[in-house]
Amino acid sequence: MNAVTVQNISIGKKNPLVLIAGPCVIESPERTLKIGQAVKEIADRLGIPYIFKASYDKANRSSFKSFRGPGIEDGLAILAKIKEELKVPVLSDIHSIEQVDPAASVLDVMQIPAFLCRQTDLVYKAATTQKPVNVKKGQFLSPNDMKNVIQKIREAGNENILLTERGATFGYNNLVVDMRSLPIMRSFGFPVVFDATHSVQLPGGAGTTSSGQREYVEYLTRAAVAAGVDALFMEVHDNPAEALSDGPNMLYLEQIEPLLKDVLAIDAVVRKHK
Repeated sequence: MNAVTVQNISIGKKNPLVLIAGPCVIESPERTLKIGQAVKEIADRLGIPYIFKASYDKANRSSFKSFRGPGIEDGLAILAKIKEELKVPVLSDIHSIEQVDPAASVLDVMQIPAFLCRQTDLVYKAATTQKPVNVKKGQFLSPNDMKNVIQKIREAGNENILLTERGATFGYNNLVVDMRSLPIMRSFGFPVVFDATHSVQLPGGAGTTSSGQREYVEYLTRAAVAAGVDALFMEVHDNPAEALSDGPNMLYLEQIEPLLKDVLAIDAVVRKHK
């Protein structure tokens, strides 16, 4: 397996489990930084390598009127400040080839959203930056379909690839996680990430917004770590009830530490048998 390096963090092979976490979208500079600081303190206490995430633009929304964030220019400036103050790598979504170069000047990981994972030009352009590219498996794809996505990135000479599972479409407004997808994608030779919070999303489940079932996050997270993932992706908030995007599937900050303690214990057992 390839190990992917993000600043001083190595993901994959026998490296420690990594946490990718932050709010769904940048709501304000102050609140976004506050959430990042809280997660970093937890990660530092538990000895978990930490990558901050937040979206500067949520382009894939249920409604035209949904909150999307500050946009690329202001959003990248906020992410650059968080990167400097917290001394952690940062990750965010890119949505078009025009966003790639400015995003690459700040981001340490370029993320391809699930709905865009088959957009060849976008995937290839992101790969040409030679930065790590995290591709979320589309809700409409099988794990084996991700081989083609990997090849698009490798065509650009980039081997810094992360594959993220975030659930598959299961009827209307529902997702299901097939835990087999985690070892299947890992067998392709690249680290696998489990998106614990989008996996409990109910896309469009509230009509003009998505709904979610955060009460199942802990169960899916423990199962995914037991299946042998290399990193966890979690969206968190100090008060998800008033979050401007994806509140129903985000975790409260106080839920993270006890869950991560469980996860580390499970991961230690799994690693003995790998």
